[in-house]
Amino acid sequence: MLALHFRSGFIRIHSFFYVRLARIHEADCSTVQASGYDVPITLSQRFDRDIMSLRIIATGGTFDKHYFPLDGSLGFGASVLPEALARARLTEPCEFQSLMAIDSLDMQDHHRQQILAACKSAPESRIVIVHGTDTMCDTAAVLASAALGKTIVLTGAMVPYAIAGSDAMFNLGSAITAASLSAPGVWIVMHAQVFAWNAVRKNRAAGIFERSD
Repeated sequence: MLALHFRSGFIRIHSFFYVRLARIHEADCSTVQASGYDVPITLSQRFDRDIMSLRIIATGGTFDKHYFPLDGSLGFGASVLPEALARARLTEPCEFQSLMAIDSLDMQDHHRQQILAACKSAPESRIVIVHGTDTMCDTAAVLASAALGKTIVLTGAMVPYAIAGSDAMFNLGSAITAASLSAPGVWIVMHAQVFAWNAVRKNRAAGIFERSD
């Protein structure tokens, strides 16, 4: 077991060493349990925020759903993002925040205001939001209207991270790269494309995001 310190739902990812792929236990957020193969990840017990540059905010969506074999359903448990970030082998400081875990079809105005508040209060200037795909554009519009002067990238997945063949890991990596390279503003990253928040739509019939202009 590897001790990990949390503060108000945050994980600080920073100093480099090897641990086993980890899954955060919902019932005990003070530990990480090994569950896989050895990969290098970055972790720190320091919470000094002055050198942090990137924040990952989890809000739920298909990306973060688990498969429950007893009844064959998909639902939410502990976020998969800590494990995904471990596999990403990030070399720069990153703060992970688990804000909520809901299907984006169930997202209401007060949820979007919660996401906006998290972006406003974040000390980082680059933010990646993992979000459900159905109403991702609606949340992007709310964030864009606030003109926060930060680079905010929304991404998600058509297939849950925990299921073989998922696009989740690729989209997450693309979103982190886009957050590092894009100008301040709100962006949506899906299928290896970076879309301006107001020039994209979800094509539900095709199961893809495409330009709307």
